[in-house]
Order: sequence, then C-alpha cells, then structure tokens
Amino acid sequence: MNISIRTLHEDDYVQWLLLWQAYLEFYQTKLADEVTQQTWRRLTGRPDMQALGAFDEAGHLAGFAHIVIHPNTWNLTDCCYLEDLFTDPAFRRQGVARRLIEAVYAAAGERGCNRVYWVTAPENHTAQGLYNRLARQTGMLQYRKDLV
Repeated sequence: MNISIRTLHEDDYVQWLLLWQAYLEFYQTKLADEVTQQTWRRLTGRPDMQALGAFDEAGHLAGFAHIVIHPNTWNLTDCCYLEDLFTDPAFRRQGVARRLIEAVYAAAGERGCNRVYWVTAPENHTAQGLYNRLARQTGMLQYRKDLV
C-alpha cells in the first residue's frame, strides 16, 4: 500500500473529524463540539501543535497523529508529546501507524526535540506490540487529577 504522510490542513477537516469521532469512540469518551473545534484550530494554527495525516493513493485519510511540542525540566531542548494516534480500522496492520510514528520522529527531529513520548491504555496490547518495536517502555505510570 502506498501511504503518504503530510501535515493536515484546513481542507482536511471533514476527513479528520470522522476519524476523530472514531478515535473518541474507541476510547469510549465524548467531547463537546466546541472542544473538538478548538482542538482542530489548535492543531492547524499553533506552532507548538501539529496534526500529521496518513493518506492512501485515493486521498483517503487512513490515520492521524497529533503532537505537542513543549519545554521540559530535564533537557535544554523541547520534547514532543505524541498525544493522539489513530488508524482507520480499514487500514490497520498495514504499516500506517508505524509510518505515522516515524513521521512524528522526523518532525520532532526537525524541531530539535530531545525525545518523543506517549502513553497508551494498558489493555491496548495490539498497539503495544508496535510501540515495543519503535520505542522503549519506561515503566512509568501516569497519574491524573482533572481540574475542570
């Protein structure tokens, strides 16, 4: 399969929205429409956030990766948080997620980032199989207190 990766642009919104909704359903969550709209505006309009899309030969959005670039206390350069990664179920196990992660590595490298990191659900064993080949699992646990 011939997949191309590029930054998402305003005219990709409709395809992105369909995959975004499928991603939220996968994680059994819902967001208010204004959060989704603001997320899209941030991904396409801020220098510290970016959305990468994987497209097939016909121009169908097969998957996306959202990244956030931020400073950190353990290095002099920024790091890259891979916040969201999703592949359309019709394109799974065809290398789309791998290509997206590799594109994230390249984008982070171009920005001079010192690392790329992400989290996943403990029960997402399929994704972990790929992640274990592309990165090192740190063993850290995420704790969270929602303030809003």
